Amino acid sequence: MSASVFLITPPFTQLNTPYPATAYLKGFLNTKNISSFQADLGIEVTLALFSQKGLQQLFEQVNQQTGTLSDNIRRILALQDDYLQTIDDVVLFLQGKNPTLAHLISKRDFLPEASRFAQLDDLNWAFGSMGIQDKAKHIATMYLEDLSDLITECVDAHFGFSRYAERLGRSANSFDELYSALQQEHTYIDRILLSLLSERMQTVQPSLVAISVPFPGNLYASLRCGQWIKQHYPGVKVAMGGGFANTELRSLSDARVFEFYDFVTLDDGEAPFENLIQHVKGEKTVEELKRTFTLVNGHVTYINNKACSDYKQGQVGTPDYSDFLLDQYISAIEVVNPMHSMWSDGRWNKLTMAHGCYWGKCTFCDISLDYIKVYEPIAASLLCDRMEEIIRQTGQTGFHFVDEAAPPALMRALALEIIRRKMTVSWWTNVRFEKSFTRDLCLLLKASGCIAISGGLEVASDRLLELIQKGITVAQVARVNRNFTEAGIMVHAYLMYGFPTQTEQETIDSLEMVRQMFQAGILQSAFWHQFAMTAHSPVGLNPEKFGVKKESDLIGTFANNDIVHVDPTGADHDSFGYGLKKSLLNYMHGACFDYPLQKWFEFKVPKTKVAPDFITNALLEPEIINFKPTTKVVWLGKKPQVVNFTKSKKGNTWEMSTLTFQGKKDSMEISVNQPQGIWLADMLQQLSSANMKVHTLQEVKDSYEAAGLEDFELFWDNKPVNTLHKYGLLKL
Repeated sequence: MSASVFLITPPFTQLNTPYPATAYLKGFLNTKNISSFQADLGIEVTLALFSQKGLQQLFEQVNQQTGTLSDNIRRILALQDDYLQTIDDVVLFLQGKNPTLAHLISKRDFLPEASRFAQLDDLNWAFGSMGIQDKAKHIATMYLEDLSDLITECVDAHFGFSRYAERLGRSANSFDELYSALQQEHTYIDRILLSLLSERMQTVQPSLVAISVPFPGNLYASLRCGQWIKQHYPGVKVAMGGGFANTELRSLSDARVFEFYDFVTLDDGEAPFENLIQHVKGEKTVEELKRTFTLVNGHVTYINNKACSDYKQGQVGTPDYSDFLLDQYISAIEVVNPMHSMWSDGRWNKLTMAHGCYWGKCTFCDISLDYIKVYEPIAASLLCDRMEEIIRQTGQTGFHFVDEAAPPALMRALALEIIRRKMTVSWWTNVRFEKSFTRDLCLLLKASGCIAISGGLEVASDRLLELIQKGITVAQVARVNRNFTEAGIMVHAYLMYGFPTQTEQETIDSLEMVRQMFQAGILQSAFWHQFAMTAHSPVGLNPEKFGVKKESDLIGTFANNDIVHVDPTGADHDSFGYGLKKSLLNYMHGACFDYPLQKWFEFKVPKTKVAPDFITNALLEPEIINFKPTTKVVWLGKKPQVVNFTKSKKGNTWEMSTLTFQGKKDSMEISVNQPQGIWLADMLQQLSSANMKVHTLQEVKDSYEAAGLEDFELFWDNKPVNTLHKYGLLKL
């Protein structure tokens, strides 16, 4: 199994699916014939820990302790035999290998329960409309969370399922606290991690180890890996990159970091990594490295060989998910938020439709950084090629496109290509709620397998949306959300509070907008985030323009991204968090729409100034779509059955056609003049999504008139033809 490069994702990201960074790099290395092996040490540590053997060792460790234990921990220890008896079955169930166990679990008398179950007062309320499998997954997740509380309290304070020692990595301007933690004895989790790393290093025997650190919660474990490799394999070079480095380490200057890593790379990894490999082999000098920090004569030095260009998206290869333990990932349902449960439940293949963001204007976003600033879409045909290759490799047909914001035109092209190839896939992605998402585009996306979208509504206030440069209004978002919802696509909104200069009134008005959207049924899931000022966003770069002040201009020697700021004109944003989230939990379950907004807060808040029917009125406004001659027209439906007949009235007769359209659930008939009926049946065949050519509205009109027919607009834009969108006639 030896390989020249060992790609590592350290604990912990997600338990249900591999984080895609190393799969992307492995796919790229394949195009260069460079052998590599990848491992997700997060899932491997989890499986070692949550097994009968792992729990036995854990309980033995805890039972040796002499300190005072909380009531909750004493209860877990008293029930340890029950945990030992059930743990392997629970993990198999969460891996999808033992689905019938759901019946036992959901009865609530099979698994031991500790303090996490106090929040499960009304499972029927939370899961009434969901199946027994989901209910059992949630109970099993709480069971594992109870065990994680045991670990955190007794053997490793840093532990967390999707984050490990996150506090040490978050906003760590100084490396001091992390460095101090890394001089301490190995924790219980460290020992499991390093034991697995030792086995892998022995088998792989790499010359270069690349550690991807997407989040602050992966940082501490990545440093432990680097430290261990340097102690036991001093000849092996260690490189670190990933999302954390890209945002936090752009001004890195602390030389102690290089006791753990030899190199830290920024932004797209392909070209820097290729240069690194060649440098390690002695084929390139240190001056030829690209976007890489390393020590030169004891000083942290940033080297960026600008003569070396980045690879285009069509050149980087297909992400390669081999080596991962794909059948051993754990599907958990930690929270009852529908979109968040999709994040943690089920195996999703991760892909991107485009590099960067096509909008690139939002003032809270790191739009000055390459990973957002440099926009480059991938051709729909190449995307589908990659999807088909990944399906063959993983056996999984679910895709999560992890774009900053998926471009509507590319989503349309991708959907048409999926339908043309007759691919059966489920997919979801992140979008901007822009007016391009018409009724017909949403119907097309649904037909191609799109099941959900998430998007930034941010602050539901037109003044603040303009300040954010979101390019949308609340009324427009409402209409777009209706289009998605009516097409059968779940909508999740990212909500923000605490944007600079946001007043109490605007916070309450924003909540009222959200309440009305849930009540109207056009929003199914949402989550409130508090605004954070980052160094590479327009707000962070020009705070005075947004009416806020940086608390300090000092730049640390380690991580520099989150900026503590003062908002002299805004509300006390911290105090609103609990009430906003509590109200949202109820709205997501269709409850408490009639509660006054004041009821969600422990302190006095202003009354909303939003009209109680604002969203309803926005939805009643007719959606005016100016179809251009270049508008694409597509037919997704079946070939209609045509019956010609003669109609007579008061001695006059004329020839008619009835076209019967069959849908998956029902059918519909329309009757038109026979010449029009014959033309329409023939035209629908030409418009079929199975054809390579996509016709424009002008070409449809030209065909109509070439058949000697009159009044195209009168025929095309009125009943019965304009009802055919329900059966697949779409104007895009």
